Amino acid sequence: MLKIEDSPATSSLRTPDWYKTATRWTQLTFVEDDPQRYDPAFWVDVFKRTKSNAICLSAGGYIAYYPSEIPLHYVSKFIGDTDPFGTLVAEARKLDMHVMARVDPHAIHADAAEAHPEWVSLTVDRQPREHWAMPGIYVTCAYSSYNFDFMTKVIVEIAEKYDIDALFGNRWQGHGVCYCKACEDNFRAASGFELPETSTASDPVWQAWAAWRRTTLTKLVAHWDTEVKKVKPHASFIPNMSGSSLMEFDLSVIKKHCPILFVDHQGRRNVEPAWSAGRNGKRIRATFRDRPVGLITSIGPEEIPRWKDSVQTGPEIEQWIHAGITQGLFPWFTKFNACIPDDRWVQPTANAFNLHAKVEPVIGSMLPKAEIAIIDPATTLRHWDPDKRHLAELNDMGFYHALVEARLPFEFLSDQIMTIEELRRYKLVILANATYLSDAQCQALRDFVTEGGSVVAAHQTSLYDEKGAARSDFGLADVFGVTMKSAPRAGVRNSYVSINGTHPINAGFGSAQRIIGGTEDVAVEPTTTLEQPFLKVPDFPDLPMEEVYPRLPPQGVGVSARTTEAGGRVVYIPWNIGEVFWTYMAEDQGRLIANAVKWALGKTPEVEITGRGVFDVGVHEDEKGRALCLLNLTNPMMMKGPLRDTWPVGPLTATLEIPKGKKVKSASLLVAGKDVPFRISGERATVDITEIETMEVVHLAWE
Repeated sequence: MLKIEDSPATSSLRTPDWYKTATRWTQLTFVEDDPQRYDPAFWVDVFKRTKSNAICLSAGGYIAYYPSEIPLHYVSKFIGDTDPFGTLVAEARKLDMHVMARVDPHAIHADAAEAHPEWVSLTVDRQPREHWAMPGIYVTCAYSSYNFDFMTKVIVEIAEKYDIDALFGNRWQGHGVCYCKACEDNFRAASGFELPETSTASDPVWQAWAAWRRTTLTKLVAHWDTEVKKVKPHASFIPNMSGSSLMEFDLSVIKKHCPILFVDHQGRRNVEPAWSAGRNGKRIRATFRDRPVGLITSIGPEEIPRWKDSVQTGPEIEQWIHAGITQGLFPWFTKFNACIPDDRWVQPTANAFNLHAKVEPVIGSMLPKAEIAIIDPATTLRHWDPDKRHLAELNDMGFYHALVEARLPFEFLSDQIMTIEELRRYKLVILANATYLSDAQCQALRDFVTEGGSVVAAHQTSLYDEKGAARSDFGLADVFGVTMKSAPRAGVRNSYVSINGTHPINAGFGSAQRIIGGTEDVAVEPTTTLEQPFLKVPDFPDLPMEEVYPRLPPQGVGVSARTTEAGGRVVYIPWNIGEVFWTYMAEDQGRLIANAVKWALGKTPEVEITGRGVFDVGVHEDEKGRALCLLNLTNPMMMKGPLRDTWPVGPLTATLEIPKGKKVKSASLLVAGKDVPFRISGERATVDITEIETMEVVHLAWE
């Protein structure tokens, strides 16, 4: 078992492979008065209790926590003759920990803004953008000489002075459109347009600006990383990639410059489910499957009011970290303020980190395994203002939750890399509402189906090309086996789909004759032989109550299903089923999605879980074995945090498919820490689980 005093393997220290053993991270974000108040010994104890083998520590940018020699680089007025950054770097290195320096360039003080007005972001009316939360300081222009010149000097100074492996950029991407003279000139030169004044998805100016921003930030990351490597060849600059997929980046810069990736999705808010921690990890992995990914977790609540000195409940902290572990993410916790007004977070964090240390020797070397992939629609989402992008994801969220409830393991695959070679890794792919797809992307999916792959698709998938131009018909019309009869309708009320005959897709609805339909709809008709498990009921008035009855019998495709010549299966649902399920959580829509996926899969799912409870499921494997991670979501706060307590579940039975050519040597429960009996039936192994409190990992080792 890995011990803190031996960790990490010294062979990776200060080498280009340092990131491979940086798998449990403590992040400490200093506040300005910390230098005269904080206790370094407390933090060294936290490193040990959490078995952390890496640290991310505030260094500079908005405030320097070391004696910087760069003019206008504001140094904490409480620093005196101390070096709080350097002190903890030295302490971490004594424990053979990896070290990452955090810089935050998003704001500057008034003296720097006055000396260099060109560093300040301007509003649409060309006024300096004062910070929204801290009057008297100013938001910087991320695309200006502030980042390219001044912050480069800061980054180089830190790399020269301190024993670090990387620098981490926080809030480095800017905050929307900047209307400074440099941005005006540079954007005009690149695109021929003036800066956009709206963020309308279909506006070609907005699209051009989004592309220009992506190119500029790509150059910035490459520039910073190159300058770091001039000082320390083994080190990297790692940008904060926020909580979404990598659609905001030119993938070439990630491939070349970022050997390790991080999801900054620190906790759930409002009615966000616990599985969203793992979802964001899957989305990062959807582009770079083999890159290690860390999940940044806050020990405080993540609601819009920012109570950064407060503490989440212990079960909530543990569940969030466990959700990441389930989907193959290593843990990182972040604490704002080095002084501790409430230490109730320490033990739960240590518990979760120690659980990771316990299972890491097995799952740390494994890669995710799934026969189902949801296509992450980056091409579609890029057309949306980032502040409104969540509206475009409602269909994806519904499909995701339906698969979680159905206990089906699955991965994401980004449409940015959706080649036939990548698609071949899966038996079934899901397009919840991939509205914008290029001809090449459609062809890759077509080739996948031609080779026997299966597809479940819904709503407006492929109705537009990658530039936003409407097609006269689906780009995948031949794959779906239908053609569009009329343009999509929105604002549909009182719609239903009617069960038609007997089919696995319409099984399990009891005596119901019809179920809820969509609020958006595309009218289609078949172009080939297919089954129609559901027919549409033409919508009818929902008021006055005396008028609430159907005028016409069921007619038209509500759900289509067909078996292809190559033996795959295709399901197409011409309405926004994912959005309806996610928004209203009606059970029938979740069942319909699960039925469609299971039927299209055309085989017994590779994992089956029997017993009561709700679980997020992750499968990982290598040449030595396969691991099934089960996160227990069965609690009264499944859809609204913070979690008060965990509700143990069990007994359960887990059945896993055995790969061809493999034989099971042993079975164990990694969290419980014990070997268990297993039963073999055909090509499947079954293990009994007495109880799961927070999570369990079933490990099958091959002979």
